[in-house]
Amino acid sequence: MILRRHLLKFVAAALAVFSTRAAQARDVVPLAGYNYARGSVVISTGSRALYYVLGNGQAIRYPVGVGKAGMAWHGRAFVALKKLHPAWSMPPELGGGGPVIPGGSPQNPMGAAVLGLDHGNYAIHGTNDPSSIGGYVSHGCIRMHNEDVLDLYRRVPMGTDVYVTN
Repeated sequence: MILRRHLLKFVAAALAVFSTRAAQARDVVPLAGYNYARGSVVISTGSRALYYVLGNGQAIRYPVGVGKAGMAWHGRAFVALKKLHPAWSMPPELGGGGPVIPGGSPQNPMGAAVLGLDHGNYAIHGTNDPSSIGGYVSHGCIRMHNEDVLDLYRRVPMGTDVYVTN
């Protein structure tokens, strides 16, 4: 009986987490009052959300992890690189020179896909640490759930404008 009660509590907690995730990811939401072109990507670091602009005042919202204090940036960039299952090595500004972590490895911080930006060494990418989504967690990159970055990857062509706002 006690085991059953604990199991029911666990299942209820898991359902609450998954239903919250489903209610926040890929919702079509209003994006009124802004003049971003259809197909643009807008990242609000303050609300830790990425918006894919559909036009007519609507956008698809994805939850994201953003740069830590002092590492976030704001401005305009464009998608300069698209890659599925990217390999990763630590960039020089973070002490680079270490081993290359192959794409698909659970230790690879880039996750399932990357949209590299023309602004510095920044990117929109997946993550193998879903608990980092929603926080101030990166060195300036934008982290997404792997299934979300794959969805965005299919929607966004090279050259897409990306706006990073407060």
